[in-house]
Amino acid sequence: MKITSTSCICPVLVCLCFVQRCYGTAHHSSIKVTRNQTKHIEGETEVHHRPKRGWVWNQFFVLEEHMGPDPQYVGKLHSNSDKGDGSVKYILTGEGAGTIFIIDDTTGDIHSTKSLDREQKTHYVLHAQAIDRRTNKPLEPESEFIIKVQDINDNAPKFTDGPYIVTVPEMSDMGTSVLQVTATDADDPTYGNSARVVYSILQGQPYFSVDPKTGVIRTALHNMDREAREHYSVVIQAKDMAGQVGGLSGSTTVNITLTDVNDNPPRFPQKHYQLYVPESAQVGSAVGKIKANDADTGSNADMTYSIINGDGVGIFSISTDKETREGILSLKKPLNYEKKKSYTLNIEGANTHLDFRFSHLGPFKDATMLKIIVGDVDEPPLFSMPSYVMEVYENAKIGTVVGTVLAQDPDSANSLVRYFIEYNAEDDRSFNIDANTGIIKTTKVLDREETPWYNITVAASEKDNPGLLSHVAVGIRVLDVNDNPPELAREYDIVVCENSKPGQVIHTISATDKDDFANGPRFNFFLDERLSINPNFTLKDNEAAAAPSPSGFVHAREMGACGPAMQKRSCPRRV
Repeated sequence: MKITSTSCICPVLVCLCFVQRCYGTAHHSSIKVTRNQTKHIEGETEVHHRPKRGWVWNQFFVLEEHMGPDPQYVGKLHSNSDKGDGSVKYILTGEGAGTIFIIDDTTGDIHSTKSLDREQKTHYVLHAQAIDRRTNKPLEPESEFIIKVQDINDNAPKFTDGPYIVTVPEMSDMGTSVLQVTATDADDPTYGNSARVVYSILQGQPYFSVDPKTGVIRTALHNMDREAREHYSVVIQAKDMAGQVGGLSGSTTVNITLTDVNDNPPRFPQKHYQLYVPESAQVGSAVGKIKANDADTGSNADMTYSIINGDGVGIFSISTDKETREGILSLKKPLNYEKKKSYTLNIEGANTHLDFRFSHLGPFKDATMLKIIVGDVDEPPLFSMPSYVMEVYENAKIGTVVGTVLAQDPDSANSLVRYFIEYNAEDDRSFNIDANTGIIKTTKVLDREETPWYNITVAASEKDNPGLLSHVAVGIRVLDVNDNPPELAREYDIVVCENSKPGQVIHTISATDKDDFANGPRFNFFLDERLSINPNFTLKDNEAAAAPSPSGFVHAREMGACGPAMQKRSCPRRV
């Protein structure tokens, strides 16, 4: 069998080679088909005058996506045994035979009846055979061949992973790689340029560029600043046919965000600030806030505040609020408007996380001056002493002056001060105070032996603002006078024995005095001469007795007859 060359739209004609097997009485002959020549039976060689081409044996081509009204011509099978009289029958079997591919069993012409898609199936394996129509005997052995579906550019490139979200640090060098995008083309990469993709940038210039071959996106400008623009939407196109006119294309969006670096130092919006702080502000309390702005974000904007100099360094302190990045000014010592009316502080804000790549943009700190105005507050009167101790003698007349307290208005107005004693309902009001002078006097006669000490509270208020009060504790000691006679410590019943000797101490008596020690002992003991004195007993001062326990001794002067009772061992008698 011999394959004849026919007109075909395929750029390379693929032929099917068969070996002829002849049945006759004369002799057996066969034809062997080689490239560009045919060997005849007689051994002669006939040269085919055709342009040289790369033959691929046993292969046909069919163009995919054929949309014409008629079946697409694929190729022709022909046997040398075919004399054109219809005696040879061509049979086609295999993949798609009879459904996709049909053969004219007389001429050997093969047609495709359906539009084929190379991306679904790239080739079909079939078998061809030539038989004698009269005897149904094969004229050639069955041979396998391939019909390959030839690609056309019917698939546009696709980005399977888009849209993309990616970041790149701001201030990156020009040419910094951002992302590599890849588009795939379902067409045949081995045939023509249908699957040869070229990348280009449709949107995003002049900030970014894309490598036409690799799809690598790079920064195209120096020092892209996030603070000027943070987000970019870049559209990348992939076009097949090597980017030529008529090629199919697909596109994707790459959303690029510039991430922050510490390339901006903190800056105070003003070089001079003023803050009002009342003198009544409590020590340890926050009295104000100050903030430096930093165009960076996150840790690149973190900063600390400090007081670098000024006359208020010892009066105020500053700390940093990490959440708000504000400087919190606090009071370390009390303020006094009357002593100092203003302070000046130089405050510095400095970044805590430095990037030395951008040190040339620094220094990464800034300073400002803060003037603090101390506000005058109407303060309550201030006593001259934190507490007072006064003394007054007991039994003093009502109205006796005990002492004086003094309070003054600390404000510059120097308002008049009024005084009063704060008593509870159950207090014994033994004193009063002059509302204008602060002189404290007694309101009753005092008895030291009853109450030796008084604690009172004196309040002072401004005449013009009686609601502002200050208080001071006043202790009053009642001094003793000798207003109490000594008294025997107890009543005595003395028992004396009848056999007591003269001069013998028969008892010791003692006395007490309610007055203070200075007005009490020593005591003198004597027998009251106004009463009849028993001559049998004498009373003598015990001069050696301790001062706190003065005593006297009772002595027996002589033995006396007591009658029958005197015979007893002890005879109780009252002196």
